[in-house]
Amino acid sequence: MRVPWSIEMTAKTYELRTFGCQMNVHDSERMSGLLEDAGYVRAPKDADGADVVVFNTCAVRENADNRLYGNLGQLAPKKASRPGMQIAVGGCLAQKDRETIVRRAPWVDVVFGTHNVGKLPVLLERARVREEAQVEIAESLEAFPSTLPTRRESAYAAWVSISVGCNNTCTFCIVPALRGKEKDRRPGDILAEIEALVAEGVTEITLLGQNVNAYGSDIGDREAFSKLLRACGRIDGLERVRFTSPHPRDFTDDVIAAMAETPNVMPQLHMPLQSGSSRILKAMRRSYRQERFLGIIENVRAAMPDAAISTDIIVGFPGETEEDFEETMHVVREARFAQAFTFQYSKRPGTPAAEMDGQIPKEVVQARYERLVALQDEISWEENKRQVGRTLELMVAEGEGRKDGETRRLSGRAPDSRLVHFTRPEEPVRPGDMVTVEISYAAPHHLLAEGRPLGVRRTRAGDAWEARQAAPEGGGVMLGLPKVGAPEPLPAPTGGCSAC
Repeated sequence: MRVPWSIEMTAKTYELRTFGCQMNVHDSERMSGLLEDAGYVRAPKDADGADVVVFNTCAVRENADNRLYGNLGQLAPKKASRPGMQIAVGGCLAQKDRETIVRRAPWVDVVFGTHNVGKLPVLLERARVREEAQVEIAESLEAFPSTLPTRRESAYAAWVSISVGCNNTCTFCIVPALRGKEKDRRPGDILAEIEALVAEGVTEITLLGQNVNAYGSDIGDREAFSKLLRACGRIDGLERVRFTSPHPRDFTDDVIAAMAETPNVMPQLHMPLQSGSSRILKAMRRSYRQERFLGIIENVRAAMPDAAISTDIIVGFPGETEEDFEETMHVVREARFAQAFTFQYSKRPGTPAAEMDGQIPKEVVQARYERLVALQDEISWEENKRQVGRTLELMVAEGEGRKDGETRRLSGRAPDSRLVHFTRPEEPVRPGDMVTVEISYAAPHHLLAEGRPLGVRRTRAGDAWEARQAAPEGGGVMLGLPKVGAPEPLPAPTGGCSAC
């Protein structure tokens, strides 16, 4: 049913621009939910601007502020020519810079931090009434905002935050200073949210945390994360469970056993390495060494031979020698990652590493980076070639194949999260449905199934996707926890960063 014309003409529109990690993406889902709950509607993609533009920022990279102020500068003339337009800045950079944002960009109306996302609509209204910028930064998270409305971007897959903050002190990372100490969510609340999502048609969930497998440290149970994985396995209708990002220090054998023994926990692991040199790991304050990391990989492969393991690697950390870099290359050769997200070290202002001696010249970092990427691309291709001939059940994805239209293909994710482009079946399929295919070709970063699909399974997730397409424009899945017996909304969901 369409929204009445009079409402469409009067409702304010919003646009959300998200930078950073999965936790920021999930925070943005909550921001969208809050705004829509307050009567705003999402601006169409072809619209010439929105009444409210919200930036959800990241502070991880060295040039994060330049990116933000560049975007704000581009909006300044548009705001001057559009009476009533508002601009809000939230997220990690807002938590860090606070009043600096308004001083450098005085046309910003609202600045809010990582701990008070729930105040966004109130701050926008206050700024409108008072006709002055509202800067409100909470210093800590009081409780999980379990009942905040959430505009889920996907009808069939969903993020579920299980913890916020981080107790680690990695010398290159500023996120713990902005997100606070780790705070775990109650298992019952997590499972209630997952069950509510499944009831709406979601069949895949990804558990989120800055250090997701440290879950339980705040509630005094070292096996809490493995218990949570097993509990997810008992939820009827939940087909796929993933999690990100774990930390090698907390990756224990009970977690490996839970992954291997719980059928709906997918054979996929993202395990950040950062460096293969034990000397550099110590300088990074990473509480494991090369041997420990490779031991985890060996144990995972013994329990799940088909698991796809990915990682994060930083090249050019202060003091990194050629010998240290070769140690990283050694680990990459031994671990045989399916994929690696490689980063050239950049200073995070406010972190110990930014002040360390031995900063590496840019040209040296670039050369090492290129060597690492070339090696990993070679390994990724070899590992993908091992998938040729396998029969896999894919979850049909939305918007993951940029050339699907011209190639008459669709795209989906294998259980281990590899991206597969497949021939469009004769019968109609929808995002969220399951398609069984045989892999016929491997490229470094995707697989192809060029033959006719072997089977199609229509799912409740596909039904949910179809129902969303029929909903009024701007409609979405609006889910927090069930409100019965739950407290009123509290400030801000937060998360973490895959750089840790």
